[in-house]
Amino acid sequence: MLHSFHNRKIIWVLALLVTTGAVACFTSSSKKVDFSADVKPILNKKCIICHGGVKAKGGFSLLFREEALATTESGEPAIIPGDPDHSEMIRRLTAKDPEERMPYKHAPLSDDEIDILRRWIKQGAKWGDHWAYLPVKKTEVPDEQNPWIRNDIDKFIYEKLDAQGLKPAAPADKYTLLRRVSLDLIGMYPSDAIAQQYLRTGDDKAYEQLVDSLLSSRHFGEKWTSMWLDLARYADTKGYESDGGRGIWRYRDWLIDAFNADKPYNVFITEQIAGDLLPHPTDAQYIATAFSRNSMTNDEGGTDNEEFRTAAVLDRVNTTWSTLMSTTFSCVQCHSHPYDPFRHEEYYQFAAYFNNTMDDDIPAEYPLVREYNDSMKLRLTGLIQWIREKGNEAQTQQLYQFLKTWEPVAYATTADSLKNAIIINKNVALGMRNHSYARLRNVNLDGARQVIWNFYSNKPGGRLNFRMDTPDGPLLGSVAIQPQDKWHKEAAEIQEQQGVHDVYVVYENPGLPAGTEDILGTFDWFGFIPDLPGKGTPAYAANKKMYWDLLTAPVTTTPVMMENPGWMRRKTHVFERGNRLTLGKEVAPAVPRSLGFAMPANAPKNRMGLALWLTDKRNPLVSRTMVNRLWEQLFGEGIVETLDDMGTQGMPPTHQELLDYLSWKFMNDDNWSIKKVLKEIVLSATYRQSSKLTPELKEKDLANKFYARGPRLRLSAEQLRDQDLCISGLMSSKMYGPSVMPWQPDGIWLSPYNAARWQSSAGEDQYRRAVYTYWKRTAPYPSMISFDGAQRVLCTVKRVRTNTPLQALTTLNDSAYLDMARHLAARMEKEGGNDAAAQIKKGYQLLLYRPAQAGEVKVFEGLYLQALKDFTSSPQKAIAMAGGQKEKTTPSGAAMIVVANAMLNLDEVVTKN
Repeated sequence: MLHSFHNRKIIWVLALLVTTGAVACFTSSSKKVDFSADVKPILNKKCIICHGGVKAKGGFSLLFREEALATTESGEPAIIPGDPDHSEMIRRLTAKDPEERMPYKHAPLSDDEIDILRRWIKQGAKWGDHWAYLPVKKTEVPDEQNPWIRNDIDKFIYEKLDAQGLKPAAPADKYTLLRRVSLDLIGMYPSDAIAQQYLRTGDDKAYEQLVDSLLSSRHFGEKWTSMWLDLARYADTKGYESDGGRGIWRYRDWLIDAFNADKPYNVFITEQIAGDLLPHPTDAQYIATAFSRNSMTNDEGGTDNEEFRTAAVLDRVNTTWSTLMSTTFSCVQCHSHPYDPFRHEEYYQFAAYFNNTMDDDIPAEYPLVREYNDSMKLRLTGLIQWIREKGNEAQTQQLYQFLKTWEPVAYATTADSLKNAIIINKNVALGMRNHSYARLRNVNLDGARQVIWNFYSNKPGGRLNFRMDTPDGPLLGSVAIQPQDKWHKEAAEIQEQQGVHDVYVVYENPGLPAGTEDILGTFDWFGFIPDLPGKGTPAYAANKKMYWDLLTAPVTTTPVMMENPGWMRRKTHVFERGNRLTLGKEVAPAVPRSLGFAMPANAPKNRMGLALWLTDKRNPLVSRTMVNRLWEQLFGEGIVETLDDMGTQGMPPTHQELLDYLSWKFMNDDNWSIKKVLKEIVLSATYRQSSKLTPELKEKDLANKFYARGPRLRLSAEQLRDQDLCISGLMSSKMYGPSVMPWQPDGIWLSPYNAARWQSSAGEDQYRRAVYTYWKRTAPYPSMISFDGAQRVLCTVKRVRTNTPLQALTTLNDSAYLDMARHLAARMEKEGGNDAAAQIKKGYQLLLYRPAQAGEVKVFEGLYLQALKDFTSSPQKAIAMAGGQKEKTTPSGAAMIVVANAMLNLDEVVTKN
């Protein structure tokens, strides 16, 4: 009986095993294959290098489905949907002959990888959409219940923690949280009143009040501008070899105001991409477009302006995608994207939006917006009102625009058909000798009754003639040149003409002896514009003079974007293999089809249309990119770690549902408010956790991808400087204006073309926030670079955090940081009392808000006593430590400077815990 039961039991077990195996096999073979998650990683890693991008060996490309299913050079398709057994791709992957097997001369695919590809073909070889290219949809919040949870962000985080068997960390203490959220939101310490108000209680209500105070602080904009300047590749110089100065600081100030005002992000983008195309743009909207004008300009003699104008256009394309859409679109300049669904032609269609602007890689960096002071604005308003009453609207707009921008003009560097004339250095200006002429091509003469030009000529007797179509064609106008030993502007009346014509500028100086070869006049630009209306009326002469005074007034200027009028429109061609000298077919402005949504209805085919497309809520990348960037600024890593690449080669998001939840809410519930997103994040329990690393977390989640603890990061270059200025009591509250030059030693700069030197700022300017520090591309401020500041030659999406000996050497020895240590020591002595231990305790409070522990005080007391003994026996060392102030130096004061210097270098001080 027992024997029979035992045999039946064996049969049942065997049957169960067979059934389980059959179910497993059936499940494995029928399980739906996800192209993006399962197939695409294999193709990208093992196949694309030979079968995509520039290469398509054997006529087989895996970039797009239609290419993958197309007939190859063999005459047959490599993939037959639904039939893996007859698909050449599978045969070659499993071939035994090494000359046939793919990948050729590389390790074969694993059985699991081949099985995935086989099942994918069996299921129809369908392509899938990468998660980042799908629309942002409203995401359901997890139904998680736990006392730790404070808001919806925590529910997403807690769900993942629970799945990993992890628990959140305890909340950070109020001292740590005060310092953390202050550095994150305003990049510096708050006022003592705000800090003490929070520290008195430290409860939830006080914390939210603290957050609101920081978000409304005028210093909020300075902190977030520091982040954006890397993205905008902002610098106070032009770049390349000569790297001359550039007056573009108004753009930095525009950013500060925009962040402080919490300008909706869709408006923030629109004004930077196309502010000049808004109806009746303001100065601020023009200045916003300097986002694109931060591209470099090459002033080196002999360079081709068109080459570097084109380089700037492509840089603007790449920056727009990297900054606003976290996409490596720059790959498509030379060929279709190797990994993401963007075609070579689409790159140049997108570039066409940026290719029709007036800038031309010339040293003066036209076009410029000219900002008038208040009294000039009053005069301008009255003048324009008079012009509008006496003339027509088109005439009014042309005259107003020319006052504000000196545009549109024909740049003299574009002149051709030269006789006795040259383009100086091939890229600077038009130089004319006696009996010379130069052609300005395709000038619109409709309504033009005067020509105005900017030039230098100190030779008397010169005359300019303007002739139409040929050097001896109909005379448009003639004027005797008034010589001056400086650059200046002159004007001449011309006969009214119609249409677009070539205009020849002819220079004659009959009083000079024959054979004179000197350059007699150097010309910058020529503008053909209407005259003021009301000629012959009593007010005409006065208004004409007022117009000229405003036109020539020395005012602040900023390089901006301006669109060419229709008669100056540039053509855009595909560059074969990315080579601008090998032109392919002409293309019109368009956006990539692969993102799945078209231009908004009635969107113009210019940068305004592009701005509408970027800020359309159907755009899957813009909101995700900004939310991810805000998260990275607070936690050190984005939800998608690769801030520059949300594509298929980027890191997958750790919390995709959370990213989509915040992104949808950012566009809809928050109405594109950056401050609302930041507030929700910093109020979360996730953000408020202690950053202590436990042995369990070290083993399970060393990189903190699941957020079972708070962020612990070294401060940025700007945060370090600003924090130490606050602690030492040196921080200047001054905002805005031209960039400043805090102390640095001679010899850092090398500017052979213009002999520019670093002139250390005086007074409080040397103690202003880091965001105002002058940024020279070829020689950025040394301490900024030591702490991973960007050179800003190109868009920098994310700084790399390093730890090197140079960093400790900087904060211990750099004169600027020693100066801060001296002032901190003086503050500790003044506010801490006469006892060294009390002064050290005061230092801790100033540095970290928290009381010092007994062991910490003891360590620094030991350092103080050791330094005091040394300085008492060697007064000269004490004087050197105090900065050479002999009459104010005491051994005890010098010893406290050593202590202050060491305290500023504590790990707890140079990191955000």
